Amino acid sequence: MINSQDIKKGTCIRLDGKLYFCVDFLHVKPGKGNTIMRTKLKDIVNGGTLERRFNIDEKLEDVRVERRPYQFSYNEGEHYHFLNQETWEDVIIDKELINGVEFMKEGQVVDVVSDASTETVLFADMPVKVQLKVTYTEPGVKGDTATNTLKPATVETGTEVRVPLFISEGETIEINTQDGSYVGRIR
Repeated sequence: MINSQDIKKGTCIRLDGKLYFCVDFLHVKPGKGNTIMRTKLKDIVNGGTLERRFNIDEKLEDVRVERRPYQFSYNEGEHYHFLNQETWEDVIIDKELINGVEFMKEGQVVDVVSDASTETVLFADMPVKVQLKVTYTEPGVKGDTATNTLKPATVETGTEVRVPLFISEGETIEINTQDGSYVGRIR
């Protein structure tokens, strides 16, 4: 148990039977009355956010989480198999629990976040930026670098992303896995 005043960004708590990460917090001291903690919490399972206020001495159930590197091996439909980099055990994670799954290729190392007390996998996070090869895109026209016009391109994982007109097939590009946007070309 922790006091509400001890909540910081990244703190994981159990509230109403669900797990939440603290995204933002603020100590508020009104003119009259007790100090309160105003927090913005993100639901670990469905990703929704919730704003909640706590009295300063309110007790909350904290959850100790651990981040460990796991390497992606293969998938069977909606189930993805990962190899623990320390113990070499195989762990199966459902597709909806993996952030940025559409940019994941075989051998990719991801951070798996689990509840330390129950060893339950909460979710898996891809790196923020990944480098992927363009497998198909319409040919670019020389001189098309002045505008911010984008065209569709398919990368090696089969996902379609929007890239500038000068990108051609076979080039390696960097992609932001959080929103699927083009970051830059790798030379």
